[in-house]
Amino acid sequence: MAESDSDLPVDFVTLGMFIIDDIHPAPTAASQTPHLNIPGGAGTYAALGARLLSPPPTSKNLTWLIDAGPDFPASLRHSLATWQTHAVFRPRRDPTTRGWNGYTNAHHREFKYLTPKNRLTADDLTPAMLGAKSIHLICSATRLITEVTGILSRRKGLSRREEDVVGRPWVIWEPVPDLATPEELAKTCEALAYVDVVSPNHEELGALFGVAAQVSDGEGDVNKDVVEELAGRLLERGVGSEGRGAVVVRAGREGCYILSTRLSCWLPAYHTNPAKVIDPTGGGNGFLGGLAVGLVRTQGDVVEAARWGSVAASFCIEQVGVPELDVENGQGDRWNGVSVVERLDEFRRRTV
Repeated sequence: MAESDSDLPVDFVTLGMFIIDDIHPAPTAASQTPHLNIPGGAGTYAALGARLLSPPPTSKNLTWLIDAGPDFPASLRHSLATWQTHAVFRPRRDPTTRGWNGYTNAHHREFKYLTPKNRLTADDLTPAMLGAKSIHLICSATRLITEVTGILSRRKGLSRREEDVVGRPWVIWEPVPDLATPEELAKTCEALAYVDVVSPNHEELGALFGVAAQVSDGEGDVNKDVVEELAGRLLERGVGSEGRGAVVVRAGREGCYILSTRLSCWLPAYHTNPAKVIDPTGGGNGFLGGLAVGLVRTQGDVVEAARWGSVAASFCIEQVGVPELDVENGQGDRWNGVSVVERLDEFRRRTV
């Protein structure tokens, strides 16, 4: 795992943070023993989602920042090194950002910081990161505008060989859950013009319009008609350059809803058996990391990219913490003993 900038082309970067999580099981879990010192955070799972669909050597085209305090476990460094991404560790005097994850019931996860968070901004990105073909952000609408504007401004100043010149990156925005409120709707709609994909989950979408109870019954059931209506109201405000972007609503066990001016469709979740879902932590972030690299490598096919995201999410939720990468099997990438490519092929056959 490199700790300096890279000369390789960059397919993906995230402005999400790395967090060391303590995860407390849902009330329905057989064991109530907490899982401590687990790699987490939106940035980690987004990078993981991109990595799942990027076997070496393409894994080196994924880059992300990790702020590591003096408490950062050596075992975590070693584990992340096996991913073979271009992770940039930044030493800090302050403790590594840590978080608590717990559940109010089987479907609602809550989160709180245990230490001050080290937020990443456009100014933190290295030149290689600035040239990324896709950028994942999880933030408020106000900050989204600031960060994207800053990134695009700094990109103009990059000096690069002609063959390395890239156009505008794919910008994937994950609105911050705590600001999914009617008071934020106007600012959210203003921010839509700065992104290519906006992706709230179904509950956040409902809360943004003040109709959360109409979208979900709180037990995981989703009202697809309401999701489609609200996604349409966002799209009407204009997503992306010249309104060519997409709304991708992550809807838990119902999969995702994809809407643009050219298409409207649902994709199912990869796992149809609820017993396969051990912990949904990070599933949405992983989905967006997979979607981001999918957009890059399919030349903007948002439905196929969402398939990539769905498969990435499926690996993220099969266990507490991150899936296990087998690097010694001699058969290429296998996560949790499964080939990601084979799972994607199977899911594609199921959903085409």
